Amino acid sequence: MQSSAPAIEVRALTKSFTLHLQGRVRLAVLDGIDLTVRAGECVVLDGPSGAGKSTLMRTLYGNYRAEGGSILVRHGGDLVDLAAAPPRLMLAVRRRTLGYVSQFLHVIPRVPTLAIVAEPMRTIGMAASEAGDRAAVLLERLGLPKRLWSLPPATFSGGEQQRVNIARGLAARHPILLVDEPTASLDAENGERVAVLLREALADGVAMIGIFHDAATRAALATRLFRLPSRELAA
Repeated sequence: MQSSAPAIEVRALTKSFTLHLQGRVRLAVLDGIDLTVRAGECVVLDGPSGAGKSTLMRTLYGNYRAEGGSILVRHGGDLVDLAAAPPRLMLAVRRRTLGYVSQFLHVIPRVPTLAIVAEPMRTIGMAASEAGDRAAVLLERLGLPKRLWSLPPATFSGGEQQRVNIARGLAARHPILLVDEPTASLDAENGERVAVLLREALADGVAMIGIFHDAATRAALATRLFRLPSRELAA
């Protein structure tokens, strides 16, 4: 399901890093990036290692501050520029509009897995029972054994933690979803489970930007590729 109005629109986005241990050389990683993504699209970031794919994702989510340009997101009835948004507004956009599935699970220690997955839904006002039920469905569909649901995921395998991470990222049904290598730690069977859930999200109208090095997952999800060029060091 695709809409004519962009869910997220990036205009002239720039981001650089200064390499202090290399004579303060400036590395312009993102230089005038323009990107538009609509509901129902999965735009896959492409390009050589070091081209800035992960930097772009982190800048879109606000983990890195953009140096120039705009990141326009439809948040409720408003058009918000995340490149200039104050922290409180950024957090509100993350709660309801912009989700992020990274390669790593970062959660409070000793919290049970089911509560970790349910937490984003509780944050947006869903009742505890409903949030728990949806968390259970996601964990079951991702093949995580029920005996693990009451345990904190710190001692889980990498693949099990990644499935918890994906369930948590999908739980709140954000209309825009950033997905960074969601199948990197998974075998083929569990990778396909993830791909099925992501395809369902696209069918429901989610606008998705992803990094997928796994060729099968990329082929199953990509509606188009967005290639980033490699960048050179500048003095």
